[in-house]
Amino acid sequence: MEKKEKLSSDILVVGAGIAGISAALEAAETGYSVILIEKRPYIGGRVAQLNQYFPKMCPPACGLEINYRRLKDNKLINLFTLTEILEIQGDKGNYNVKIKIKPRYIKNNLTDEELEKYAQKCPIEIPDEFNYGLNKVKAIHLPSNNVYPMKYIFEKNKLTDEQIDEVRKSCGECLDLDQEEKIIELNVKAIIYATGWKPYDANNLDILGYKTNPNVITNVEMERIASPNGPTNGEIKIPGYNKEIKRIAFVQCAGSRDETHLEYCSSICCLASMKHALYIQEKLPQADIHFFYIDLRTPGAFEDFYNKTQKHEKIKWHRGKVAKVFKDIETGDLIVEAEDTLTGKLKQIPVDLVVLATGMQPDLNGGFKMPEILDENGFIRNDIQNTIIGCGVATGPKDVAAVVQESTGAVMKAIHILKGGN
Repeated sequence: MEKKEKLSSDILVVGAGIAGISAALEAAETGYSVILIEKRPYIGGRVAQLNQYFPKMCPPACGLEINYRRLKDNKLINLFTLTEILEIQGDKGNYNVKIKIKPRYIKNNLTDEELEKYAQKCPIEIPDEFNYGLNKVKAIHLPSNNVYPMKYIFEKNKLTDEQIDEVRKSCGECLDLDQEEKIIELNVKAIIYATGWKPYDANNLDILGYKTNPNVITNVEMERIASPNGPTNGEIKIPGYNKEIKRIAFVQCAGSRDETHLEYCSSICCLASMKHALYIQEKLPQADIHFFYIDLRTPGAFEDFYNKTQKHEKIKWHRGKVAKVFKDIETGDLIVEAEDTLTGKLKQIPVDLVVLATGMQPDLNGGFKMPEILDENGFIRNDIQNTIIGCGVATGPKDVAAVVQESTGAVMKAIHILKGGN
């Protein structure tokens, strides 16, 4: 039986990545009440999954932890995780929104020490979503060791009935399987969508070998592999793949600027791959790195970051879109094939690891669709008279600094609505 509650607030912020957190804090610290919802069991979004930011190359905790503290201490922010939008009705100044909150299926009266003991006993493992499935984690677990809120979850909905019974027999004392989804009806005056992005599915890129070769990975997977709290504790290696990595290829625009996949440029993929190249050079200084690109895009203040990478003696630059990646049957090497548009010659370069720079797609909360305010690629348009205010990567690909800046602008628009503006 669904439980229903009713709440009211000035502003609803949908999505609690860096954009949503920034917007919620800006609004609340100006004196407005905020309901902040997030579909994951933790906040921080894709930024929480990074190893380092560019151009300063500092870990995400530098920016997130202080915001977690500010959010935790602010009584004007009401945070809900595991929450999705079901319905939005109304208009500016008076929205009625229905949200659904999923349970964690964990008893509330246990200490962290007790929950850790039960988690270790849990007999079932599932792919670790935080690490993009590169490793496995217990079905009872913390999403990561540096997230907020630091709460355990039992991934009941990812298990079969037989697996649930097995977990119950082993550590049922920590479970509350009778917890139900909760429906809350909200009344808010303004809505900010900060739902962020998801990486383009590399399984669609057959010619680049992602499905068939474990040593073909994506840029987001590279980010977790390089992270000290990732699946390899920061070592540049592929879980379950033991070959020594001496040669790496970065394949830019993997599925991007392509009518059959993503027709647009995600703007920061070149910078992300340059950052990854520096990760590798730090851990594997003798490795050779090959960078395949159509053209290099390092907007604005990031030009210096490009210059630093471009001069590196171990990085070789190849201007040309990769046609295919395949395995040499005799040597076991991956072969990256591309035409060099500067020389007109076809290149086939053997490597041990390929990193695909897949693009950024909008990720609307819970699949809730708003076709009237979306562009042809699914991003929220702010250039029309919207009833919903978009910010961050929900409106288009951009870097973290630009995301935070746009979040402030979204709050200003929301306050304008609260004060009766059109």
